[in-house]
Amino acid sequence: MEKWYEKGVKVNRLTIFSINHPRVTIILAFLVTLIFATQFPKIKTDTDPKNMLPATSDVRVYNDQMEKTFALHKDVIVLGIVNEKGIFNSSTLEKIERITDEIFRLKGVVLQDVISFTTADNVIAENNNLTVKPLLTGIPQTPEEMEVFRKNLFENPIWVGRLISQNGKTTAIYVPLEPGANGKEIAEKIKEIVKKEKGEEKYYVAGDPVARDTFGAEMFKQMALFSPLAGMIMMVALFLMFGNIPLVFSILAVAMMSVVWSMGLLIGLGFPVHIMSSMIPVFLMAISTDSIHIFNEFYFRFNEIKDKKRAVMDTINSVGAPVRYTALATAVGFGVLAIGGIIPVRVFGLFVAFGTMVIRLMSFTFLPAVMMLIKEDKLLKTSQRDSLEKGASVWLGKLGRFATGRPKLLLSVGFIFLVLAIVGITQIRVNNNMVKWFKEKSEVREADKIMNANLGGTSLGYLVAHANSEEAMKEPENLKYLEAVQKDLGNVELVGKTTSLADLVKRINRVMNQDNPPYEKIPEDKKVIAQYLFMFGMAAKPSTLDNLVDYPYQQANLMVQLKTWDAQAMQKVIDRVADYQKSHPNGNLKFKPAGIAYFNLVWNNEVLFDMVKMFGLALVLVFLILSFNFRSFKWGLVSYFPLIFTILLIYGVIGFIGKDFDMPISVLSTLSLGMAVDFAIHFVKRFKQRLAEENDLQKALIWTVERPGKGILRNAFLFSLAFSVMIFASLTPYITVGIFIAFLMTVSAFLTLIYLPAFIILFQKFLMPQKETT
Repeated sequence: MEKWYEKGVKVNRLTIFSINHPRVTIILAFLVTLIFATQFPKIKTDTDPKNMLPATSDVRVYNDQMEKTFALHKDVIVLGIVNEKGIFNSSTLEKIERITDEIFRLKGVVLQDVISFTTADNVIAENNNLTVKPLLTGIPQTPEEMEVFRKNLFENPIWVGRLISQNGKTTAIYVPLEPGANGKEIAEKIKEIVKKEKGEEKYYVAGDPVARDTFGAEMFKQMALFSPLAGMIMMVALFLMFGNIPLVFSILAVAMMSVVWSMGLLIGLGFPVHIMSSMIPVFLMAISTDSIHIFNEFYFRFNEIKDKKRAVMDTINSVGAPVRYTALATAVGFGVLAIGGIIPVRVFGLFVAFGTMVIRLMSFTFLPAVMMLIKEDKLLKTSQRDSLEKGASVWLGKLGRFATGRPKLLLSVGFIFLVLAIVGITQIRVNNNMVKWFKEKSEVREADKIMNANLGGTSLGYLVAHANSEEAMKEPENLKYLEAVQKDLGNVELVGKTTSLADLVKRINRVMNQDNPPYEKIPEDKKVIAQYLFMFGMAAKPSTLDNLVDYPYQQANLMVQLKTWDAQAMQKVIDRVADYQKSHPNGNLKFKPAGIAYFNLVWNNEVLFDMVKMFGLALVLVFLILSFNFRSFKWGLVSYFPLIFTILLIYGVIGFIGKDFDMPISVLSTLSLGMAVDFAIHFVKRFKQRLAEENDLQKALIWTVERPGKGILRNAFLFSLAFSVMIFASLTPYITVGIFIAFLMTVSAFLTLIYLPAFIILFQKFLMPQKETT
């Protein structure tokens, strides 16, 4: 931007216009904000994790293919019913029947594929013919009838662990949803249905669509609560710092304008609001606190020269370059997310980068305009609190003297912490679990815990066996191999149940041989198997067979129920099958994973790869920005230390406390670069300005810690406050973000004020020619 000279001070034309025409500047800013605000009624939301990856990604394409091939449903709600005295009583079974009938009436439910005692297929033989009837055709009225029902259920391995628990105390109703149906809304209707039932039974609603859509609804409630709460806390903190209401509101106005501009543009361009983009307001409110450096310096300047206009221009001249470069570094830190493969993360990064540049624009226009409208007598009164002889500047001066006087001690202590941090980092576990995005005692997490403890598991993955030819899945050796793979998977700790075509064929073979248990095995004759499957296909619901095998009998679906939504659980399943195939080779079948559990694994790995890639690129770009800003690779390298040290310390702590390296943390890895580097830019830039004025290295460093250091601490404190409100959220990703960012900014600020002076003292000959320090 072109520079302009007024009263001997170099500032840009836009700032001069804002200083000379403050009211026009403020009106224009609000008018543009109003234009962006008109886009808000068009808002759309998207909380489906599948849309985190492009529709053309391999995992989404293959999952869609397999869902069509096996007539599977993308979304299934699981209603768990628990009676500690046992399910096998007339009262409980009548309730299950009534609840199932009520669920049939719900819009958005695929009625023909609801699975419960009253709808699940049970294979029996009548007069040498295969017959398929519902497990529960009528409520047993006598103990003998109840025992027959119990026996039939437990002797059918397909349903044990899926429809009935081993101890007979838990059952489930599986409710598939139509495409586009809202899982949370249907879950709430199911809860209303079960509320009508009285008795000892307890009901739990679980499943991926419940967690996903509940999270989607909750995240907007959280942001609607915490965005204004963060603003209120910032307002109080700013007033305590500066004691001037117009200045306080000006920073908040900058924050709100950046939010409206960014969200308005996002919505106007047709992007839906996802979990990441829902956090844009809080991030921009926190980033806007960088404007505090302008007010911090303005108070010092006005207190010294008592000329408001000159103080404003001197302030912009002094802190303008650091503010510009911190905005650039922050925008780069967020903008680099645009190269990743996670679509909502791309959108989030781009629009936070845009909002950051809006904040920078307002810092050089809107804020100077506001400062020009404040009466000088009020400024004089409040600015007197900011001097090097009062308040935080006093103990900051002591901190500066300690840092410049004990550089070797600080370096030794830092090295010890660095080693500990690296040890902690080696303990980090990469994982993602959407259910854990809810608090421990939440309904969603409690339901998932109960269902996983009593039944096969709520997380469903598929292992699709591909054969070389049609009709291959009728071959006895292939079905036996499928059975063997299932048996081996039973040794994986988190696998609760597996179901395949082999189970169905074994069950049919048993009932067709007088229900004799020794016949629960794969027949040796392919023709017999083909006959069984033909009869079953004619008698049963189409989906029962379709879910397990395709029509040409070339592909079979091995369903794997997992007792956790941890992404790594599916990886253990895949690895186990791969190991089994190596030790027991079969040239006819090849297994390929699919399903929501597999999608979560791929998504987890994609996030990790993207974050590593973007983190590395951000490291390079931020270093280049630092070096360009200081016109020196040496200064860029030294300024880098507090940033890297902070990040290593935080990840070391994450490793030691056993916190999973999940999506929120991995995204914050890259974001932290752009935010934490701000302090180093302000410190070094102001230090070099001061050194040029008085040419005394130690005094210049102490002054930088005292005066710009106060702005750094205020910035960190305000930033931390803005994010700390998220600690009280009901969703763990927001809690993670709040703690992570608050800790990051606080630690980074103190490391900047302690270690940069120490490094500059230790490496002064490396950093500066002798003529610069004498």
